[in-house]
Order: sequence, then structure tokens, then C-alpha cells
Amino acid sequence: MSRTKTPISDEAFIAGLKSGDSLILVALYKKYYNIVLKLVVGNSGTQESAEDIYQETIIVLYEAVQKPNFVLSCQLQTFIYSIAKRLWLKQLRKFGQVSLMREEEEEQLADVQTEMQEHLQKEADLERMNQSLTTLGEPCATLLNDFYVLKLSMETISEKFGYTNADTAKNQKYKCLQRLKKQFFETNSVEA
Repeated sequence: MSRTKTPISDEAFIAGLKSGDSLILVALYKKYYNIVLKLVVGNSGTQESAEDIYQETIIVLYEAVQKPNFVLSCQLQTFIYSIAKRLWLKQLRKFGQVSLMREEEEEQLADVQTEMQEHLQKEADLERMNQSLTTLGEPCATLLNDFYVLKLSMETISEKFGYTNADTAKNQKYKCLQRLKKQFFETNSVEA
């Protein structure tokens, strides 16, 4: 009877990187190296340069994952490919070989860079939302957490907070959400 290996999920890779799991790191190197090799060799590179780019890519990924507000908003393969592409383009520019990269690849890179900027903006928005939630105070912070994160029903929330009924809890949730939005956008306009 042959045993097949269960593929490692993107979430397991991220969790393993966060915890410093060396087996996950080895699996990560094996799983995604070929996409970087194909990218680099297909765009005027060598196997050695692909290995260097992949090493740098994994370092960038590792550093990103260590940030407390990191959220993977696309497939891990896409994320790794976009990092490698950005690093390889930077390398080509350094040696004046940008014209060697095909137009199609440059268009894809522009799309990936846009996706990365959107991802970074989402991370920044999440961080601001967390800050706004922290400064929101009680009972709003707990009420919103109970409803949106813990997925508690309005009836349960009503009982927990001692509201007369679920409609009162719903009304309070709405008021708390409005306060959170106001704080978020005030924080957002101050930073802009």
C-alpha cells in the first residue's frame, strides 16, 4: 500500500514560517523553486541567478510573514512569483538588461505590482481598523468582536450584555459600528 503525501496548504506554510519550522521551509523551497527558475531562465537568467533570486524571495516572504498584521490575500504561489518577478526585474535594471524582458512579462509584472500595492493597502487598512477598534472602548469593542469575529447571534449578545432584546442589541451594534467607521476615517484622514 503506497502512502501519498498530503499537500501542504498555504495557511500551513505561513504558520510554519511564522513559527520557524525548518521542515516547512524545506518543503517551501522544493514546492515553488521551479516557478522562479522558469521566470528567471525564461528572461535571460541562469540557474545560479534563479537560485539567488529564490533565496531572496524566501527571505522577503519570511520577513513579510513575521509582521503581526500580515494577511495572505492571494495564493502563496502568486505571492512568491510576484516577489521573484520584482526582484528579477530589479536585477535586470541593475545590469541594464530591462529590454530583455518580454512586453507580456512587463505587463504581468505591472498587474502583480498593482496587486501587491492593493495587498499592502489592505494590510494598512486592517492595521488602522485594529487601532480604531482598540480605541473604541467598551462595550462596543467586545460587542463588535462577538458579532463579527466570534459570530455570536444577536440573542446571545443581548443576553451577554443584558439588553432587553435582540433588536436593542442590533441597534447598539449599529451605533458601535458607526463610531468605529468615524474613528477609522478620522485616523485615515489624519494619516493622509
